[in-house]
Amino acid sequence: MKADRCFILGLLFIAAAGLAPVYAKTFSFSADQTTIVLAKGKERTVLTGNARIVSEDTTILAHQIEIYGNNFRYATCRGNVRVTDRKQNVYLTSDSLYFDREADITRAEGNVVMEDRENETIVKGGFLENQNKDKSTIVQIGVRILGEDLTTRSEFARYQRADNILELSGLPVVYWKGDQYEASRIVINLDSDEITLQGDVSGTITSEDSNANGGTQDNEATP
Repeated sequence: MKADRCFILGLLFIAAAGLAPVYAKTFSFSADQTTIVLAKGKERTVLTGNARIVSEDTTILAHQIEIYGNNFRYATCRGNVRVTDRKQNVYLTSDSLYFDREADITRAEGNVVMEDRENETIVKGGFLENQNKDKSTIVQIGVRILGEDLTTRSEFARYQRADNILELSGLPVVYWKGDQYEASRIVINLDSDEITLQGDVSGTITSEDSNANGGTQDNEATP
């Protein structure tokens, strides 16, 4: 269980942090229309219509891609955004994608779906933000993490990479190999391989031997 959860949380970080800053490297671009402003302090490149940026490892497609700011600090992609990280074999789609290269923040909004095709794992939400300096990733609104053995749903998920902890809140539910855990807040500690349930705890555990079901009634429990 621990290895499976570690992979899923690693996917959150890879997809959020590893895809965005392709324009900091050598890259090619194309679009139906391109506007480039090189005046000092007003630097801006706008790709409109079938916009595409391709680097060695990453391809970004969108209706419009805009790179702007001092030293092209910011990038904004809008409309049917599709990002492919060939090195990690991760695919991301969203309505928009924003990146601040100096603050090292990535933000995807609107029907966000991240897919690891090699490991058949999917993360879904309405909003995703990665703050690389704080080593944290947040997913909000209809959050789903779908793996072979582990599935979670909630309205809010926070991954703290430094502590290797995943926090779920907003009617969170965790499914693990036929077992189901519900609470007001669920905390998964990946180092100690523990799931802590806090507030309005309930669960269903399926025995491999007897297929009997059980539940927990404590306000805080660690199955």
